[in-house]
Amino acid sequence: MSVSLQKGQKVSLSKGTGGGGLSSVVVGLGWDEVQQKKGFFGSRRDIEDIDCDAAVFLLKDSHLTQKEDMVYFGNLKHFSGAVSHMGDNLTGGGDGDDEQIWVDLSMLPQEYDRVVFVVSIFQARIRKQHFGMIQNAYIRIMDGTTQAELCRYDLNDNYTGQTAMIFGEIYRYNGEWKFSAIGQATTDNSIQEIAQRYQ
Repeated sequence: MSVSLQKGQKVSLSKGTGGGGLSSVVVGLGWDEVQQKKGFFGSRRDIEDIDCDAAVFLLKDSHLTQKEDMVYFGNLKHFSGAVSHMGDNLTGGGDGDDEQIWVDLSMLPQEYDRVVFVVSIFQARIRKQHFGMIQNAYIRIMDGTTQAELCRYDLNDNYTGQTAMIFGEIYRYNGEWKFSAIGQATTDNSIQEIAQRYQ
């Protein structure tokens, strides 16, 4: 049964698998663009779609130590084979997850203690876009073997003026995997700028 989380809450992922162990997870991220009002003449052609980009940072001792530990649209698979980005959604349209990330926990090298999931709006400043123009944003964790949803965090705060989001993280604690619902908005303008927070 899936656990619905609030901002700042943490949950054990292993307990949601019935004690059978957790070898891999699928992390789904979703969002919808707030429908813009049509202009006086009924046209939206001058309004650009909001392109949100999901990324993953693999941390050693809670730090990002090399650019190769960033998985995003420019580097879809970690060299360890443990993390794979399933592809970039350019508009956020459609139902279900907009982007998914596969994490094979059994393959993740021991030196990595945290896996952080972030989303930034592509060219947010140039396009004058922000997370206040996004609705129904969420992150959910599924068992990679059974596809059963383990937990979900819906972001409900007002993020007007914010251009990036640290959704949550999976981390090792006392030999088990846990998920933390972070929901921290930032004004970073790119995935690379968010990454600087972990260096």
